[in-house]
Amino acid sequence: MSPTAYPGPLFTDLYELTMAAAFHAEGRNPEATFSLFVRPHRETDAWGYLVAAGLEEVLDALEHFRFDADGLAYLKSLDLFGADFLDMLAGLRFSGMVHAMPEGTVCFPDEPLLEITAPLIEAQLLETYLINTIGLATLLTTKASRCVQAAAGRSLVDFALRRTQGLSAGMATAKAAYLAGFDATSNVLAGKAYGIPVAGTMAHSFVQAFSDETAAFQAYARCFPERTILLIDTYDSIAGARLALDLARQMRAAGQQLIGVRLDSGDMCAQSRAIRTIFDAAGFPHLQIFASSGFDEYKIAAVLAAGAAIDAFGVGTKMGVSSDRPFLDLVYKLVSLDGRPIRKLSSGKVTLAGAKQVFRRHDGQGHFAADFLACRDDAIARCEPLLGLVMTKGRRCDASPELSTIRTFLANQLQALPAEVKAIQAPGPFAVRISKRLAALQRMAV
Repeated sequence: MSPTAYPGPLFTDLYELTMAAAFHAEGRNPEATFSLFVRPHRETDAWGYLVAAGLEEVLDALEHFRFDADGLAYLKSLDLFGADFLDMLAGLRFSGMVHAMPEGTVCFPDEPLLEITAPLIEAQLLETYLINTIGLATLLTTKASRCVQAAAGRSLVDFALRRTQGLSAGMATAKAAYLAGFDATSNVLAGKAYGIPVAGTMAHSFVQAFSDETAAFQAYARCFPERTILLIDTYDSIAGARLALDLARQMRAAGQQLIGVRLDSGDMCAQSRAIRTIFDAAGFPHLQIFASSGFDEYKIAAVLAAGAAIDAFGVGTKMGVSSDRPFLDLVYKLVSLDGRPIRKLSSGKVTLAGAKQVFRRHDGQGHFAADFLACRDDAIARCEPLLGLVMTKGRRCDASPELSTIRTFLANQLQALPAEVKAIQAPGPFAVRISKRLAALQRMAV
């Protein structure tokens, strides 16, 4: 099985199935609408925006939603479910519709990333998968996009694979990083699966496997003369830079060109500036300085603000596990049942009833100005609706966009987001308002 393949509807919490069994036993299966959104949270506020992601995986899963014989046999072995319920599951397919923000849409807490409208049992059984899939993809894509903002046009490579939490997370990170604007990934399987450029050079063990750095550098250059980047900090970064410069001269004489060097430890700012001076003084201003080890948006922003002469970053663990923000408070809540608005009133967890639309207003300079949470059939002047119908009767409405198309769409979204909202530290707020009709609907909700 591919690490990204949908494993089927057993990928769920047991209570989704026990609820479904009780609904079935009661003959209760009216049309329901559930809304998937991120709750406001103190940690949410530390990030000025979110990026909706994971929709393509969800649509693929919904089209392949079915209980196979092996899964049904397992459920039978639990001695929890009657034969009538299991027979119903055997024929169950997703027959509903999905309204969703396009993948790569910049969004904010309380805004539905998607809404499912389907018979209650179908819609309920999807909860765990939707939260898991949309939650991880949205979290990682947002984290990666913040790294892109901090890098301010410098090249970024995803180095996260070895410390992501499992195969699927490694694949999700590589895809999220590329969507957000990273140039490449070290993840070879992701390169094959998604068509993402792959990048990588050497580890310290490669250098240590030779008698000295010069021998290691020359061996690598002989094998990869068109794409040589040397890891120079195994012993001493400045000495390594001078040895790299010697090799650069040799390669130039042979009609070849060293691309650059990589730093993976120490004071990145001081080292990079010293190495830049060495290379420039020797007539090699084109040699690039790459840096890795412990980078995320905060460290990238900090070293650049301190004057680091770094041309590109390898970003790994802190992005792949989203170290400062390891989860989103993503929830999937019933908002309409059999045509009636439904609202949860639990303390601290109040929801907004009704099927919804999100409208976005732009200012005169092409920037996002405000969002409006509204009823699904609202119309708000001079605003664009963000949620579109992407699936009806269990089938996609349109073909999936290419990864490159989503990547460009997200880049345009971020360009339109006000600078203060994109700030890495203490981002400014973005206005999300509730329409009058949606506010009035809350007073009618059950």
